[in-house]
Amino acid sequence: MGPTRSCTARFELATSDIDIGPLREGLLRDEAGAYASFEGWIRNHNDGRPVSGLRYEAYASLAVAEGQRIVEEAAGRFPVSGVHCVHRVGELPVGGLAVWVGASAAHRDAAFDACRYVIDQVKLRVPIWKHESYTDGPAQWLHPDEPGSPPRPA
Repeated sequence: MGPTRSCTARFELATSDIDIGPLREGLLRDEAGAYASFEGWIRNHNDGRPVSGLRYEAYASLAVAEGQRIVEEAAGRFPVSGVHCVHRVGELPVGGLAVWVGASAAHRDAAFDACRYVIDQVKLRVPIWKHESYTDGPAQWLHPDEPGSPPRPA
């Protein structure tokens, strides 16, 4: 019988820049032969419009609870030794790091699969909203008609 697999799984919101060095170090394990990560950045365009930045808002307690469920699901679904996700809230400039996901595992497939699962589920399920600013006109909420989105201004 082999060793019992233990896995750390963590989700958090950040109000300042995400420092990925310590996050990566936190996933290093002697049993891990692979590490994979995903970084989501603020781009300078969306739907043909020039973007100057954006603001993320979250229902913090629900976002953290649902995000934690997601990383725990990934830990149960894939043979990883660690999985961690950090999502920014607040104002971000173009080029800013909005979300980071990292996973370590004995083999690369599990690390890649866990990262993909986490980011896809976070985008789908976690109550975080995006208010995008443009250089050619007024800012707007993205996906304002989805359930749980903030109300449109009157």
